[in-house]
Amino acid sequence: MTRANISITFHTIFYDESKVMRGNRTEIRKPAVAGMFYPGNAAELAKTIAGFYAEVKKTPLDGVPIAVIAPHAGYPYSGRVAASAFKLLEGEEIETVVVVAPFHAVFFRGSSVYEGAGYETPLGVVPIDRALSERIAGIHPNVYFSNMGHSTGSTRGEHSLEVMLPFLQIALGKFKLVAIVMGEQEPEAIRALGETLGAALKGTNTLMVASTDLSHFHNVKKAEKLDSAVRVAVERYDPDLLLNILASGRGEACGGGAMAAVLMASKRLGGKKVQLLRYAHSGETTGDMTEVVGYFSAAVVADKRAVKKDSTIGTPAPSKEDKERLSDDDRRLLLQIAREAVEAELMQKEYHPPEANRLNREQGAFVTIKIDGQLRGCIGQIRARDPLYKVVADMARAAAFEDPRFPALSREEFDRLDFEISVLSPLERVREISEIKVGRDGLMIKLGMHSGLLLPQVAAEYGWDVIEFLEQTCLKAGLSKNSFKDKFAELYKFTADVF
Repeated sequence: MTRANISITFHTIFYDESKVMRGNRTEIRKPAVAGMFYPGNAAELAKTIAGFYAEVKKTPLDGVPIAVIAPHAGYPYSGRVAASAFKLLEGEEIETVVVVAPFHAVFFRGSSVYEGAGYETPLGVVPIDRALSERIAGIHPNVYFSNMGHSTGSTRGEHSLEVMLPFLQIALGKFKLVAIVMGEQEPEAIRALGETLGAALKGTNTLMVASTDLSHFHNVKKAEKLDSAVRVAVERYDPDLLLNILASGRGEACGGGAMAAVLMASKRLGGKKVQLLRYAHSGETTGDMTEVVGYFSAAVVADKRAVKKDSTIGTPAPSKEDKERLSDDDRRLLLQIAREAVEAELMQKEYHPPEANRLNREQGAFVTIKIDGQLRGCIGQIRARDPLYKVVADMARAAAFEDPRFPALSREEFDRLDFEISVLSPLERVREISEIKVGRDGLMIKLGMHSGLLLPQVAAEYGWDVIEFLEQTCLKAGLSKNSFKDKFAELYKFTADVF
């Protein structure tokens, strides 16, 4: 055991955003603590976990588990407690597991979503669910792609997420992973992650895992008192009470933010109650009762787990007022312009898009590029002052080479690109929420120095209702989810011709 940060500390130490560590999409995150926190040999590791599963009983649940809380200490200390949570998953068919874990070394802003290809343990590689990771990393600026908290670097890497995976590999076999490490556990960052997960996981066959230990290095009497306060808040399914207990020092948990975020998200995903599973402390293993570390496990249950929908982004139905619909020839020409503009930039040649009188009108547009169905860039212009054909050429180049979420496009990637263009109608001020129609309208909000926009197809793809669409537009702008109710907020709608 090592001495770790023992509770949420409500102060801010930000990393330098100019030095954000971006991951490599093909990178496999290698084991950092194999042979230390758990056995480094595959056969021994599998035998150890199987032994834990054999020792613990599977707790009857009043529903199906949609989230679990488990400890992340070395297996000799917390393995049985963790096993009591993960044993619940035996026989479950879960497509993706979203693990939320704390970072113990330094603070960094918000929550870091791993963008590599997989996480490796001695039992094999767990592949990253790229599509779901992109969805989660694209909603709120505080939840973003980075390898902060994931990279092993030159020193021992973070263990709190890694140690969850072997238990999952034995219990589930095949599954995909979304790996999230929290650097900052301020209330605002916790709520941002909770609301993001609640929105992004709707309609998906997923399980959330919150990784945390409890109090660190108190005598057993004080440890049990501190740990009891945390367990009461969790059992009451009250994330606000949990944050209050941690902030006041009445309880301790190094992954308190992960727990609170998962509890918040699970409430939006149909969770109805929390069942506590097992509690223990390190003194039960070491015999030393003067400085113990607490561990517990719990499960959030719901009536049923969602089955992932096969969603496609369809072209929104045309509005009756739109008398200047693009023809099939117009669409083909704009897609040709987008592709030619990117190719010319790669070849370092000037490009002058072919002029077309019917595309001379000034109109906003977004260009999205994908590779093998995965987002590779998306940039747009809301209010255009140039002809539509020129806007599409400019936005295609920007999506390929200037989207800050991705490195500049390479020549090798070009032949694999798919282009999607969304041509926007003029913005129309929203006076009543009843005016908004999901699937037809996109939304933009402006409040103070903040603004954010979501295209019409986003709400349709995620299955949001109007209120969720409004909330997610606020989050995209870096605002709290209810900011659309602010009397100074400006809300606009628009339609989009998507092809």
